[in-house]
Amino acid sequence: MKIDLIISSLVGGGAERVVSLLANKFADNGHEVRLFTFDQVDDAYLLDPRIKRIKFEKRFLIFNYTSVKCLFFLLWFYRKKNNRPNIISSHMTLIGYATIPIAKLYGIKVITTEHINHLNGKEFVGNRILWRLFYPIANAVTVLTKYDLDFFKKINKNTFVVHNPSTYNPISLSESSERDKIILTAGNLDRFDQKGFDNLMEIAKEILPKFPDWKLKIVGGGEIGMKMIKGKIQEYNLTEQVILTGFRTDVDKIMQKSEIYLLPSRYEGLPMVLIEAMSQNMVCVSYDCISGPSEIIKHNYNGILVKDQDQTDMVMHLNRVMADKDLRRRLRGNINGSLSKFSLDEVAEEWEKLFRRIL
Repeated sequence: MKIDLIISSLVGGGAERVVSLLANKFADNGHEVRLFTFDQVDDAYLLDPRIKRIKFEKRFLIFNYTSVKCLFFLLWFYRKKNNRPNIISSHMTLIGYATIPIAKLYGIKVITTEHINHLNGKEFVGNRILWRLFYPIANAVTVLTKYDLDFFKKINKNTFVVHNPSTYNPISLSESSERDKIILTAGNLDRFDQKGFDNLMEIAKEILPKFPDWKLKIVGGGEIGMKMIKGKIQEYNLTEQVILTGFRTDVDKIMQKSEIYLLPSRYEGLPMVLIEAMSQNMVCVSYDCISGPSEIIKHNYNGILVKDQDQTDMVMHLNRVMADKDLRRRLRGNINGSLSKFSLDEVAEEWEKLFRRIL
């Protein structure tokens, strides 16, 4: 099967990591895979050498918008019949708007994937119109959670939940006995409005002074977010307890040595990082934001769900988890068996079933 995966870039981020994982898995399963991007940034993820990598980063006439470049490049590229795949898998909303009409013009089957929840998407007023203009003509739409399923089914009846896969192989409890007293959080620091990194330091100033033997480790790049967080660290006198690592490719190793994963996000699609942290037997504490965390964490069983954006509740739960080693051991012991539906093999099989269904 010839599969084209299309996304704006492979910069470090959840959706980008999912696309790189799926591309590698599809190639490993014997498919002919191409991966298209349009932004002028370096790739953060390694691809199987069998994957054909196509970058179109040049400005189109006076336009430098990713979706515009995508639209006109695909219009030009697919004009030749032998360039056309069996199926296009389009990722991120704006890329979908460019990809769907081109696919329909050339008779190519197309699936578009939403990586955030629809309530957040509605903040951009144009989405309310464009979803209803383009998504009904896609062959299928995939969403990450049951929360979004009903909404998008009203737009396109061929809407399906396909989860994000876990990046890392799960480790056993016996492999995770020696851990440092570290609260870990990770992500693109420039996306602090979504990821909640701006509020993270407000939480840190409440809990870290009470636990001088604990540290907060923040993994991720982004100049604007990094500058903001450094300013807060200085303001709250937390230089001895907060570690900024920058972007790292060995996050799994860091997770294996850390006790608690903290997700302070305001909204998510399906947060891969929670799945990954649980696969490394971390105790996860997350805001119960509108979609995602509650499909991964069962409160007080395999992790902790905190009242959405309630900082007082977050501080209370973190205090409890940090102070109670037996609680951490119990939560960690219940992770095993919770993650099978997020395995890469399982998720790739769901995708391939969907491909076969619409071809």
